[in-house]
This record gives sequence, C-alpha cells and structure tokens, in this order.
Amino acid sequence: MGWLYVFLAAFVEIFWVLGLKYSTNFLMWSGTVITIIFSFYFIIKACALLPSGTVYAVFTGFGAAAIAIIDFTLLGAEFTYGKASFIGLIIIGVVGIQLTTGSSEQEEKQALTGREGS
Repeated sequence: MGWLYVFLAAFVEIFWVLGLKYSTNFLMWSGTVITIIFSFYFIIKACALLPSGTVYAVFTGFGAAAIAIIDFTLLGAEFTYGKASFIGLIIIGVVGIQLTTGSSEQEEKQALTGREGS
C-alpha cells in the first residue's frame, strides 16, 4: 500500500507543477494548492509505511521524469538525446530504489510505528 501512496503523490505532483506554471486566475491557483495538499497527504501516508528517504527519492524522481516527458510530448519543449538519456537514468534509479527496498526495511518501519502488517 505504501508504494501506491508514493505513485499517487507523484501523479498528483504532475498537476500541481503544471499548475505552478500555467495558473492565471484564482480558481486555477486554488486547484494548484489543493493538488499540493493531496500530494503531500499521500507522501505523509507513504512515509508511515516505507523509509522516508526512499519515498522522497522515488516521489521526486518519478515526478521529474513524468513532467519532463509531458514537456517534450505535449508542451513543445526542446527534445535532445542527452535529456532523454538522463530521464532514462532517473527512471532506472527510481525502479532500482523500489526493487532494493526490502521487506525487512518495511517491517522495521512498521515495528517502529507500532503497526502490524499492511
């Protein structure tokens, strides 16, 4: 369940980052603030279940890669193979962190918070 919270937070992050760039009126700014609140809510929930360093690394990496891909594909940002290579490295790093976060780290985190199996 912790990883679901991380990916929900990163998904919502895409919208608030784009909102920071494109908001022009009170309603759009309000939506941006609401998405920031949801994003941080999901991060807080994820940190209760997974190591916070891992959560933050995956959250920022996934969000940064997704936003860069959206910039290239939908918003007309300049695409270069160098940028694509570095985005690929971010994605590889995020997957690597997720794969190497063992269940023992999760069990230790749950023991510290007094929670049983999630």
